Amino acid sequence: MFTAKWKKEAKLLAKGARKFVNYKRDVLKPERVEEIESRRDDLLAALKAGDRARSDEASKQLRATCENSLPREKPPGWLEENVEVMFVAIVIALGLRAYYLQPFRIPTGSMQPTLNGIVGTPLKKADWPSLPQRLLEKVLRGRSYIYVENDKDRRITALGDLQFMHFFSRSQISFADSAPLRLPAPVSPMREIGLDQALRVVGANNGTLPKGTVLGEGTIDTGDLVLVNKFSYHFRKPKRGEVFVFDTIGIRGIKERSGPQGAGSHYIKRLAGVPGDTLSIRPPNLYVDGKLAKEAGFQKVIEGAPPFTSAGYVLANAGEPGMYKNPPVIYLTKPSDTLTLAAEAPPGMREYAALGDNTNNSLDSRYWGTVKEFNLVGPALFSLWPITTGHWGFIR
Repeated sequence: MFTAKWKKEAKLLAKGARKFVNYKRDVLKPERVEEIESRRDDLLAALKAGDRARSDEASKQLRATCENSLPREKPPGWLEENVEVMFVAIVIALGLRAYYLQPFRIPTGSMQPTLNGIVGTPLKKADWPSLPQRLLEKVLRGRSYIYVENDKDRRITALGDLQFMHFFSRSQISFADSAPLRLPAPVSPMREIGLDQALRVVGANNGTLPKGTVLGEGTIDTGDLVLVNKFSYHFRKPKRGEVFVFDTIGIRGIKERSGPQGAGSHYIKRLAGVPGDTLSIRPPNLYVDGKLAKEAGFQKVIEGAPPFTSAGYVLANAGEPGMYKNPPVIYLTKPSDTLTLAAEAPPGMREYAALGDNTNNSLDSRYWGTVKEFNLVGPALFSLWPITTGHWGFIR
């Protein structure tokens, strides 16, 4: 406590010199190591003798020897420094995504109004607001104003959805006589803003899309961007009633209805059943083991209070007779139907059930059965963007 300041500084310098040698021994020449050790011994001897002048001189010599013991390196320029910072940031982001938090864009309306999918609204171009307002809406609510017009006669061969840069859902029209045309949103919202009318025109023209046909005119509101907690399920069991994300690999019923695109993506639903549960639907109610589901998320759907537009859970729709060449299995089409999740299963094969909050427009366990444990990604944690839809914050 009462040691003189010059003695404290000299001791710290001697300690630092020892660390310097230990850390840099592999790149220091042997004669440099010997010189540093000799200067350090001189400093310690001066300290022991209590000679301040001698200590100051020894400190000066030791510091200069350490500073000149390695070849001078050119300091990094601004470009190198920024590239290094960005590289480190990317590595950290990839690590977080791989093990802890993964962003996920909601593509459909199956969880509305709890979470938004991509929504299309017709709006004539003449009625669009000013450019500054459109730019503000793009930033705050993820709204894009869309106008797509076909520029020449083409013969359509296919229409389908695709993923663009992982986060963005798009649709694409393929033609027999020209390159494919990529549309700025998936098929479903594009149908809402004019694609349906365009396809009717195609049908009336024997498969030809005439020049000047409007394929879309209106607004597209982006789906919510949510963070998924990939870490949680390593330490706790999934909870009935929470919103969760799972991949669709190996879920046969999804592939049968959605094709390869649906069978190689991720879905977000509410976890309706855990191993050992038996589910049934008697509209508008959802029952678990014969008892009304009591979790808050299910109760909101059943009660149908605003912002929900329809009350309760509905049964699966089997579709028109002959709709499928080999009709896929459907699990909950009648009030008497049940879906039972095995109570015992090997690790990775335990079964869960998933239902959308918007059951009028949700492809879920009513249609394709159970989600295996190995498909689970994690609970949906936080809605990041847009920030003006009322969904920003923790997901419940």
